[in-house]
Amino acid sequence: MKRTLTALAICAAASVSQAETFELTMASSHPTVLPWVGQLSTLVVAESNTRLEAMGSEDRIEWTEAYGGSLYGFKDTLEAVGDGLTDAGWVGTLWEGSKMPLQNVTYFTPFVSDDLVATLQIMNELHREVPALQKAWDDQNVVFLGASGVETYHLMTNFPVNSLEDLKGRKILAPGPSANWIKHLGAVPVNGALPTYYNQVQTGVADGMVIILTGAFPNKHYEVAPYVTLVGIGAQMTGGLGINKDVWEGLSDEVRQVLTELGEEYTVAHAKEVMARYEKFLAQLPEVGATVTELPASDVTSWADGLPNLAREWADANAGKGADAVLDAYMEKVKEANLEARVDWSEK
Repeated sequence: MKRTLTALAICAAASVSQAETFELTMASSHPTVLPWVGQLSTLVVAESNTRLEAMGSEDRIEWTEAYGGSLYGFKDTLEAVGDGLTDAGWVGTLWEGSKMPLQNVTYFTPFVSDDLVATLQIMNELHREVPALQKAWDDQNVVFLGASGVETYHLMTNFPVNSLEDLKGRKILAPGPSANWIKHLGAVPVNGALPTYYNQVQTGVADGMVIILTGAFPNKHYEVAPYVTLVGIGAQMTGGLGINKDVWEGLSDEVRQVLTELGEEYTVAHAKEVMARYEKFLAQLPEVGATVTELPASDVTSWADGLPNLAREWADANAGKGADAVLDAYMEKVKEANLEARVDWSEK
């Protein structure tokens, strides 16, 4: 009996000794007021140890959280995770056109879908199935856990927009890839960022903006651009949750499993939060003095059909990186999900 108890004690001690506590930092260049950052804390960090305990794992994560740019700025999110300045965090692929062009496929395929949840779930699936997408993260020493994004884009201007003709010659804030959405309309793209839009319109640098309402409303852009024209240019992937690859490989199987599952849940949770805010802000716009109208359906069709072949230009520019495979797979999944894209970019 003594021998049996001793053996059990030894086994128990060995079991305890195998338990590990992993000290990890979760960080972001943006504040937690934004859904794709806030859910890092309220879901991924908050739930990780609960999930480990529920699955019977003795392992735990001791988190340090650093948001709002306390460790690095918005232009350094990829390097911050890849170089280990933080162990995990939000990576803005929108600003990584040269290092991670494939992750920006949605910005070169406008007018596909306004469904943010479905769009991001497709992007998660593509990352699991298309090697080129995963390789883009691997090359930067980052493991991708879940996509993040923003809702569909509309117009906000300081003049009424009743038709596409009204945009000709107008200076419209449309930075990066979004500039390609308006050039063929005769509008003049102007570079800028959410924090600069207000002053740019107020001072006459621009007459309006192509923008997401969840960004425009908190920044009170309706004060200088009170005409809101609903267009529906499409929901977009802007980045995602990533973890340093070296750190990832040093984690236990149980911790990796939990973080993988939470990465998928993070995508859906923050997308639903984004859409809830979108609906709330849309309803509040008339209350703050904005005039909300819809661009006539015929004009939306003309806008979409008149676009140059942005997807083909993007695919050709990134042919050596697997862009064709990403484009075809993306559009195929859009069809499978019955999202009814206004433009089939794989056949344009």
